[in-house]
Amino acid sequence: MSESFLAIILFCMDQLSKFTVGNAGGRKGTLGCDHPGCAGAATHRAPKNPGVPDDHYWFCLDHVREYNSKWNYYAGMTDRQVEQEIRNDTVWRRPTWPLGGKPANDRYHARMNFRDEFGVFEGAAGARRQQKQSDDREPAAHIRRALRIMAIEPPVTLTELKSRYKELVKRLHPDANGGDRVAEDKLKDINQAYATIKKFLAA
Repeated sequence: MSESFLAIILFCMDQLSKFTVGNAGGRKGTLGCDHPGCAGAATHRAPKNPGVPDDHYWFCLDHVREYNSKWNYYAGMTDRQVEQEIRNDTVWRRPTWPLGGKPANDRYHARMNFRDEFGVFEGAAGARRQQKQSDDREPAAHIRRALRIMAIEPPVTLTELKSRYKELVKRLHPDANGGDRVAEDKLKDINQAYATIKKFLAA
């Protein structure tokens, strides 16, 4: 590194330190520490009141540390106010509303609107609507087949399904049919149909 380049760096650092101390982070007026009896440079600011974010004390480093160690943002608040402040901080103090509901502030909601030029989100929403309409119309073919195997008509509850399943298992069990292969094959179909319908009802 050349001596001239090093001299430039040192000069810039010196000017920067003067600027920082001289302006006290943007403070206007006196540059003395706000702590009584302290003549140190006020290079650090500290809040006076939680409700007035733009009003500050200005201290030297030692006194800002002392002030911060005693600072209590929640001083004077009730338990309910403290809880509300914590809740507000968890959402970055942005407005919230119930999932699926409308925002209380329509102006905020309007700012969130945007144009979906490529139809990415609208396409996904349309697909979900189509799927829901399809689900609401009637059970799929494999569900209808399972219902026929179980010999029950929709709509059916999980309790009714279990009751019907127990009845068929007792009737088609190999012990009750002398090892009849036809009954055994029917029981396999019943087990598969029961699992299919149960999964459909739990969805």
